Amino acid sequence: MAGLDEPISKLSLVGPARAKAFRNAGISTIRDILWYLPFRYVDRTTILTIAKADQLVKQGYSNELTLIGTVQDSKAVSFGKKRLLAVRISDSSKGELDCIWFQGIEYYVKTFSPGQVVAFSGKPSLSKRGDLQIIHPVFDKLTDEESSNFFNTGKIIPVYSVNQFFKEAGLGETGIRRIIDRALISYFKDIEETLPGQLLEKYRFPPLPETVRELHQPTSMENVNKALKRLKFEEFFYFQLNALAKRDAFRKTAKGIRFGVKTRLVKDLIDALPFQLTKAQLNVLHEIKEDMFAPQPMMRLLQGDVGSGKTVVALIAMLMAIDSGYQATLMVPTEVLAAQHFKNLSKLLYILNEKNPSYGLNIELLTGSTTAKERKRILGSLESGEINILVGTHALFEDIVEFKRLGLIVIDEQHRFGVEQRARLMQKAETPDVLVMTATPIPRTLSMTVFGELDVSVIDELPANRVPIRTAIRGESALGGVYTFIRTEVKKGRQAFIVFPLVEESEKLDLKAAEEGFKEISTHIFPDIKTGLLHGRMKWKEKEDVMNRFAAGEFSVLVSTTVIEVGVDIPNATVMVINEAHRFGLSQLHQLRGRIGRGADQSYCILVTKDEIVASAGKLQQQIEYLPQHILERWRSITRLKAMEQSSDGFKLSEIDLKMRGPGDIFGKKQSGIPDFRFCDIANDSEIMFAAKEQAQQIINSDPDLREPGNSVIARTLERLLKSEDNFYGIG
Repeated sequence: MAGLDEPISKLSLVGPARAKAFRNAGISTIRDILWYLPFRYVDRTTILTIAKADQLVKQGYSNELTLIGTVQDSKAVSFGKKRLLAVRISDSSKGELDCIWFQGIEYYVKTFSPGQVVAFSGKPSLSKRGDLQIIHPVFDKLTDEESSNFFNTGKIIPVYSVNQFFKEAGLGETGIRRIIDRALISYFKDIEETLPGQLLEKYRFPPLPETVRELHQPTSMENVNKALKRLKFEEFFYFQLNALAKRDAFRKTAKGIRFGVKTRLVKDLIDALPFQLTKAQLNVLHEIKEDMFAPQPMMRLLQGDVGSGKTVVALIAMLMAIDSGYQATLMVPTEVLAAQHFKNLSKLLYILNEKNPSYGLNIELLTGSTTAKERKRILGSLESGEINILVGTHALFEDIVEFKRLGLIVIDEQHRFGVEQRARLMQKAETPDVLVMTATPIPRTLSMTVFGELDVSVIDELPANRVPIRTAIRGESALGGVYTFIRTEVKKGRQAFIVFPLVEESEKLDLKAAEEGFKEISTHIFPDIKTGLLHGRMKWKEKEDVMNRFAAGEFSVLVSTTVIEVGVDIPNATVMVINEAHRFGLSQLHQLRGRIGRGADQSYCILVTKDEIVASAGKLQQQIEYLPQHILERWRSITRLKAMEQSSDGFKLSEIDLKMRGPGDIFGKKQSGIPDFRFCDIANDSEIMFAAKEQAQQIINSDPDLREPGNSVIARTLERLLKSEDNFYGIG
């Protein structure tokens, strides 16, 4: 492999200036340039002349095709209230074509100018006058260099990104292609295989040398796609192999706590519950029990949709630890949620203590707002072992918080805590079992990357008595009817949330503020209905007071920001109105909707958005690559809202959210440790990623040290990747 690690300056076409440009772009070696892949391909073999396309369409042809021509003119045409943009192109066959846009006209008017050479792709049709046209085509504006290559070859053309460093060194797209071709000629024999033969055969992957050559010198788009699939598989395979090897090595060396059943504590709780555990909860409890009763530390992620019953599962796990003489702690991101967990858990522990006073179970709450006197008392009781369960927020990280015998850590909404924060809490015990929970459904591909070191349990079943929430989209002009509906529900004795995105006015975002909304609603809309206000800038005690009064029925309507997004449980609330709903991501909308539907009555979620977004539902084109930003945002907004209207499955919605926003926007890359994959697309390559993880798991299970002869190529490749400062597979 030494040849591929030689500097790029070894290539005859790369002098000092070009070598410097490549280094500035992060390309230093022969390996780097061979893995500098095209960002797109244009299939020159399928391009027709306009005259030939016109002939085929008139004979009934309607499949997609690609045409290249020169822009003659572009003009916007009005008919009634509607407008369209027509761009006329022609080519050497003397044929002419109209490309038509009904959306984003203002953008496209500025995009095309006479004399430009453009490649258009789409399904052709004939206008009423019999002229050839393509509606909303995908297009590529071609440089002189590109258009020359298009017309002089009958090949699939790889197109490389030309950055500023390359331009300053006089390197164009053709120059890059020639350098890569020279590298292939000189170093093709040095490209060594990195996957074992059994995997190549099983998935019919091309060998690595052929893969690299096909990506730079494509023979067909089918072969290009096979080569890309192989690189995606390989990238995730090594990422997973490394993660699984680290996890298994930790489990073999770390000595955990072997919990066990000592009393009837857990059974008494289950018997005392006013409901039956679902099958999904029981399955998850079995997985947790197996982990806790094993000698290795538990590291498990518990996923469950809103209202699926994660908290009671966590309590049962904590009781298993307590039954074995250990303490447990529950860490949550906000004081409102901490107070609610504390209240709910206290009720259940009170029932147990009433049933059997010898249990003497003790639970306390520690937050940033805990008084100095209370804090001192709690810390003393914690260190002496009198406290069995400590519920808290970030205050648990403090050095002065010391447990006598901490055995189980439960972290709720764990993605809101950084990796270092979780580690600091784990340091308060020698080798505690850890259960992390989230009510934000996570796509499986994302959980495999962010939580690769964790075993995953899923509660995918809601309690039997839950009535599905009805969700509807309404324009702002329909708010009067929405308020009338709330009044009807309040007369029935029920309650409603009205959510606003911000606390204060923002001219930049043009949003209604919760405080202004509260004033309008309480004074003019519902002057005869008791209305409360809750927002993030209130002090902790003020928030708790408002929530307690709302839960007690003192308010019928609560105007709030997203501070009620997670954990707030008001069974009597049946209406959730979300203003400016298009401003929210799918996961956040789903979390807000989860605040209702917790009682026996029918509940309703109303997504209020701009009238023009409602009007555009179903009308926006799906070919969005070239839409201007404001049109693109409108398309994304209505897609999110329609998904909410059509589905209450949080996991399905999370997959849609991932594809629309990307992984970094869902959790935040920096905090959650989402890796930057070079080839894999977490949102769209799930099938390849699942296959890669399955193969990695099988290999680790059968040969954890990679010593079998058939795995020698894996061991050699993994060793090289781990030594490399900048490997291609995101591992280290």
